[in-house]
Amino acid sequence: MHQNDEDKSPMASAKSSARRRADEIKPFRCKNLIAVIEEPVDVKNIGTVIRNVNALGVEKVYVVDPRNKLPEDWQEMRERKSLSKTSVSAVKWSFVKRFDTTQDCVDHLAKGNFTSIATSPHKKGKLNILLEDGDYTQFTKLAVWFGNEKRGLTDTAIAHSELCVSIPMFGMIESLNLGTTSGIVLYEVAKQRRAYQMKYKRSGKRRPIKDV
Repeated sequence: MHQNDEDKSPMASAKSSARRRADEIKPFRCKNLIAVIEEPVDVKNIGTVIRNVNALGVEKVYVVDPRNKLPEDWQEMRERKSLSKTSVSAVKWSFVKRFDTTQDCVDHLAKGNFTSIATSPHKKGKLNILLEDGDYTQFTKLAVWFGNEKRGLTDTAIAHSELCVSIPMFGMIESLNLGTTSGIVLYEVAKQRRAYQMKYKRSGKRRPIKDV
């Protein structure tokens, strides 16, 4: 078989197509934006959040996983069928890192100078805002926390968050599942930050990118 024939094989073509797509979407990814899932009960929900993260251009996913539902190694995560199926293979294209405890994750984010915000109903003593009222471009590095399906975020996660963000509810049922919540919140946050990235560059000051 000639080299040219090998290059035209289905596998080579698929890789080439995937690489082209990766190059096309790279400018639209939201830099320094991390979604954090704290102690999720159902591994299927982890896959759903990873799918949302990938589709919306969020840079990374952190998972606080004290029950060791996920493997430590990222490559092993990519090969885990339960994650691959529920994320529709998005786990293969998304960076995912797990932590044993909330404090471990908080410390890691602090070392990287990330600001955390919590998706949570009203919390006494914290700045509480509705999703659409927030300016999510004011934080250079931002981590958005999503809580456990049953009890929400822990006190530790809330205490280390700059503010609490809630989604307005207008129905008799005033709650959404983890996958839906992450999709709604990350859409708004990523939309704002992506628009900002396209207009401004980070150099210590907010200023328009000069036309070349």
